[in-house]
Amino acid sequence: QVQLVESGGGLVQAGGSLILSCVASGNIFRVRFAGWYRQAPGNGREFVATITSVGITNYADSMKGRVTISRDIAKNTLSLQMNNLKAEDTAVYYCNAHINLVDTWGQGTQVTVSS
Repeated sequence: QVQLVESGGGLVQAGGSLILSCVASGNIFRVRFAGWYRQAPGNGREFVATITSVGITNYADSMKGRVTISRDIAKNTLSLQMNNLKAEDTAVYYCNAHINLVDTWGQGTQVTVSS
């Protein structure tokens, strides 16, 4: 069974930084990381950042200049560096990837930013 496991969330003050990580594990023969999404209480899941198979990145307007998405193919890891965090960034952050051609989501990691 394959899975994505996120980590790195937590409580941080406004202006602070966090690095989120997502590791794909299990019987993997092919993994293509897609990106990070988030969901705040009462809201739908929204796009944060994506990365294509050739490394082209795209960021939500609200996150541009504050986040960087990256991946380590050898380690089956996707990361999200977040800087200058704001209270409105508080949400559960989810990793998304295609593992063995199946769209897969992690369980999420909570990010809470105190103002």
